[in-house]
Amino acid sequence: MRNRKLVACLLTALLLLGATPLGRAAWASENGTLIDTSDMFTERDLETDYNEESCDYITLSDESISTTASHVAISGSTITIQDEGMYILSGTLSDGMVIIDAEDTDKIQLILNGVNIVSSTSAAIYIREADKVFITTAAGTENTLSNGGVYEAIDDNHIDAVVFSKSDLTLNGTGTLIVYAPEGHGIVSKDDLVCASGAYEITTASHGLSGKDSVRIAGGEYTITAGKDGIHAENADDASLGYLYIAGGTFFITADGDGMSAASYLLVEDGDFSILSGGGSTNAAQTSAGNDRFFGFPGDAQSDTQEDAESTKGIKAGSELMLSQGTFVIDSADDALHTNGNLSIYGGTFLISTGDDGIHADNAVLISDGSIDITQSYEGIEGLTIDITGGTITLVSSDDGLNAAGGSDSSGFGRGRDMFSTTEGAYIHIAGGILSIDASGDGIDSNGDLLMSGGEVYVSGPSGSGNGALDYNGSGTITGGIIIAAGASGMAQNFDASSTQGVMMVNIGSAAAGSTITLSDSAGNVLLSWQATKAYASVVISCPEIVQGDTYTLTINGTATQIVMNSLVFSSGGRGNGSDWGGSKGGGGRNRP
Repeated sequence: MRNRKLVACLLTALLLLGATPLGRAAWASENGTLIDTSDMFTERDLETDYNEESCDYITLSDESISTTASHVAISGSTITIQDEGMYILSGTLSDGMVIIDAEDTDKIQLILNGVNIVSSTSAAIYIREADKVFITTAAGTENTLSNGGVYEAIDDNHIDAVVFSKSDLTLNGTGTLIVYAPEGHGIVSKDDLVCASGAYEITTASHGLSGKDSVRIAGGEYTITAGKDGIHAENADDASLGYLYIAGGTFFITADGDGMSAASYLLVEDGDFSILSGGGSTNAAQTSAGNDRFFGFPGDAQSDTQEDAESTKGIKAGSELMLSQGTFVIDSADDALHTNGNLSIYGGTFLISTGDDGIHADNAVLISDGSIDITQSYEGIEGLTIDITGGTITLVSSDDGLNAAGGSDSSGFGRGRDMFSTTEGAYIHIAGGILSIDASGDGIDSNGDLLMSGGEVYVSGPSGSGNGALDYNGSGTITGGIIIAAGASGMAQNFDASSTQGVMMVNIGSAAAGSTITLSDSAGNVLLSWQATKAYASVVISCPEIVQGDTYTLTINGTATQIVMNSLVFSSGGRGNGSDWGGSKGGGGRNRP
């Protein structure tokens, strides 16, 4: 926990100082060290050209397999490559396989030049032993590898993929590789899996692409339909491995499990992603959220129907999830972006529809840039801490818009939480960006502190009295920025007396959805004007032009109310600044009805 807090503080400091990411070759990892991406790919990984005169040839045929290589053994329809070299393969095997069984210092390149291999009972390509193997698709070719739905043991290794490698494996080229696995996985490396270039169409009963130590993708085009995860990296033996790194590429992923999953960190620097996981948001578990939640005490929520279900998240990381650039279209049954550690968004464009959280981190969420549109969610953005310093965020949630609660993913899907306690270390800090929140639960909800020092925030909060546009259990301070938060009046809460920028909360009875909220100064100058998307009865407004001692006019659909700022924090009804509701600062001690 200490390491996670250290990293969260480091990343928060960088964001608050307006820093960009640490650079292409240096990223902060969960344990406080730097992730070096400069050596993710070798020159040979990225090289797609080859000298045909330096290659041996293997011609596949059901009748007779021929080769120019002396170190290739042929037994029936099984080809075994036993020495380092470059091999050009062409032709068809209706039931056969290619085995690489060389020295552990040998580097071997297979060039697929119009290959169709079906293995009815094993892998089409099985790499038993080598230092590293390159599978290259030749320009202008289409190549197909498939399994018949059964994997029979041929040695001590548990072969369970169409392409199965015990060694480092690199996929590259300028052609197309089609992989069909009615049983098992598509392409598996029990070491590092590198995908550098090429076009891939993978249909599989389990994982599409899987690397034990890592999956590293430099570019290429990937169409993956998977019965489990689309792209999967996991190493249960070493917490520093099992990571996924993507520098670019185009991805169309349909997965019954997670779209992309890494046991440790997951870092995306660029790429175009279209991900459908778990059947999408329409396939999510039903939740009991919104206006009734206030009256549901711990243990009252519905039973956890997802506890033992397979994970169906869009993009998931075990420790750190870092997204730098790219375009992401995600429709997920569970969280769209999820990590058990810290989540950082430095840029990119996101269109998200999810049955649970749009963005979820057990620890810290940090957003410094990007365009994020969450069209459907249970909670929009959730973390133990949430820091927003830039970007444009639009979200719709059936429960809280922003929620600083943290902890495990069990907070989602309507599961019970203590709504009245303060969570140690929890906070929300908005220092920049533009946020538009449409929430059926609390618009902004912190189980700890709420701080706004910059940016623009517009909240169409709950219509029901069990929630408020703003809700915090610690201190609520505004020192800069612009906010208009409209919602129900029963639980309305203003910023507290620790604020250094003028803020007012006014209960106005009732106003219809679409009504315009306008704030003017004593000279008639319009300071703020905005339309709420839902009906509301209370408004919290703050901007730098509100100062103590001046008079302002709040106009809602032609009805004007004059407000004299006798103090820096003005409240009319609701919980005010925390001193007039329940007797505790910030309204932190809610009394149960």
